[in-house]
Amino acid sequence: MSDPVSTIRNLGPASEESFARAGIGSAEALRALGADAAYERLLAAGSRPHFIGYYALVMGLQGRPWNDCQGEEKAALRRRFDAICSAARGKGDPGRSALEAALDAIGVIERRR
Repeated sequence: MSDPVSTIRNLGPASEESFARAGIGSAEALRALGADAAYERLLAAGSRPHFIGYYALVMGLQGRPWNDCQGEEKAALRRRFDAICSAARGKGDPGRSALEAALDAIGVIERRR
């Protein structure tokens, strides 16, 4: 039996549900993917980008409290987060028009699943 995602520090039931929607159903699978690849999958599954959520994930996978990230480490994580989000935006949804993609980006229309 595998451990649930919520056994990883900083991750609770809401995170567990989000990761399940992204096809990541266990703490072992999340650890194997690593923070960046797992976050990419969250975004691809329709989760909205959130920097604190990203660095809480990174810290949790290191066994650290979510607010343990500061200074240059936090700045470096912000650069990684921005790169992940930028790449995810670049992939887009080929079934959507440019207008729909723009409305989706600002949260006006429902994300397609």
